[in-house]
Amino acid sequence: MGCHYILLFGPGAAGTNDFYSDASERLREMGLESRHALAGSALFTSPETPTLRISGGGIVIGHVFLRDGTPLDETSSFATSLTPGNTRASLLAQCWGEYLLIQPLGDDICLCITRDPSGGVPCIFSTSADAGFVASDISIATQLNLYERRIDWDFIAHFLAYTYVKSERTGLSGIRELLPGCTLRLRGTTPVVESAWSPWDFVAPARRQTSIDEAVAELRTVVDRTVRSWAGVDRTALVELSGGLDSSIVAACLQGTPTRIFCVTLVPALPGADERLYAEAVARMLHTDLHVERLDVDRARFDGPVPSWSVTPGVGPLQHAVDRIMDAVASDKNLDCFYSGGGGDTVFSFLGGAAPAADAFRERGAMAAIRTIGQLSELHQCTFWLASRLTLQQLMSPKQPSRANVKLLNPSAVPDAPDPHPWAEAPRNSLPGDRERIDGLAGTQLFRDAVPRAMKRWYRLPLLSQPVVETCLSIPTWMWVADGNNRTVARRAFSDRLPRHVLQRRSKGSFSQYNGAVYRQNRDAMRRFLLEGQLRARNLLDVESLSDFFDRPLSPRDRSFMRIVDLCRAENWIRHQC
Repeated sequence: MGCHYILLFGPGAAGTNDFYSDASERLREMGLESRHALAGSALFTSPETPTLRISGGGIVIGHVFLRDGTPLDETSSFATSLTPGNTRASLLAQCWGEYLLIQPLGDDICLCITRDPSGGVPCIFSTSADAGFVASDISIATQLNLYERRIDWDFIAHFLAYTYVKSERTGLSGIRELLPGCTLRLRGTTPVVESAWSPWDFVAPARRQTSIDEAVAELRTVVDRTVRSWAGVDRTALVELSGGLDSSIVAACLQGTPTRIFCVTLVPALPGADERLYAEAVARMLHTDLHVERLDVDRARFDGPVPSWSVTPGVGPLQHAVDRIMDAVASDKNLDCFYSGGGGDTVFSFLGGAAPAADAFRERGAMAAIRTIGQLSELHQCTFWLASRLTLQQLMSPKQPSRANVKLLNPSAVPDAPDPHPWAEAPRNSLPGDRERIDGLAGTQLFRDAVPRAMKRWYRLPLLSQPVVETCLSIPTWMWVADGNNRTVARRAFSDRLPRHVLQRRSKGSFSQYNGAVYRQNRDAMRRFLLEGQLRARNLLDVESLSDFFDRPLSPRDRSFMRIVDLCRAENWIRHQC
């Protein structure tokens, strides 16, 4: 399942010439049907891809809800009242979901395409002098001979230096991604991208919550309504329980819905990530069985298959293993979709430093800052004076933008700066904590790149849905550390709906030892893979340093092996583009 589509535009896209007539036939053979023709373009989708025609000649791909959680359909008064001039703004202000809006516009603009802020519907695009496409899946375009895979080596260098920085550029030359919350305007075949939704609007003073009790009540209502709205369109769900707070909250909101729920948790054959105690308690709460899958090291492959739709090096060994397990369980149980608590740490402001106290000082003054410093010292088990010193550092020199990771790279190949993200430019006088969490929110846009199963079945990340994100952004960072705990507002909001030991849990499961075991088991093969690979051939690696790294043993707590994992992720993706 998931949304599968391609929009062809340019001369003849509506089916008036031989090329597009031939393309239509081939798309039918691929299982995509003609759905809509507008402004010199033609839209094809798979039968299970939801589409919605709206007034003014536009079409929406995906699922859309009104703010109260009611699914939007063609007969609703809202859909029939839209005009080309107000459609985008109205959808973003009064609706939410996982969707792509395609509008024909007048003047010299042919098409306007907007991706919702959650990014639930994938969207890549390419233009040339006389034609172009917007698609969910690059393999659709390659099968039509509209595109031949060519690696963008400048992007690869950028990825190696800024592995966890998201941008619109992809690893394929001439292919760009329309980022969540952005609009693509096509004047003929000339693309212009602009921001349509910004998280900065929701941390502005006029939006700020001032009462933690009111924030708790609103968060509970919004999260519950959002999860239940999704449950209203999904008949069955595989709930991926990590045992942590975030996935447990998602599961709690599914309780009492008509959706048939099946729970699964993963247990590595190593210490540090056995979540059964917590996952079992949540499954009992839902009156359903918990399926436990063993995550053996042998399941992970650093050189595993790469999804045909992938346009960036997203899937690493751990993600490869998890994806295969989850997909097999869903197939065996005949389940339509996956539910995950992914993104919860970010939206619930799980910040690791002293930024909340700096925000409290800037927003509420010295007494509020002192109170928050005390809460941070309790949370992080450090002295009040250390927390105070770190707060002062935040106030004097806030956390800087992402710096290049030059480790094991040829210095001459490292880009000077990361590619820009639409949310990277912070408004004047923005707070340190807000800058950190919006930077983290941009990072969550990498999640779907690492989840191949998202193209086979619906993959729900309810905590990254627009209403939840907007509500959480309006809650100041210092409220989230009240009680000397992390994610306090979320804990209070669901205090009566979660098992006590899940609610009170402060620790988090870690896959660090699992990743370390993957590295140790595959060290020699990884060495050959990199030293005989394309990254070396392109002179992107510091070969001497890389050889030295493989030669030295790792100390028990040394996690520097993750750099090798990321390099292999890039090398493996490159080798699958031929």
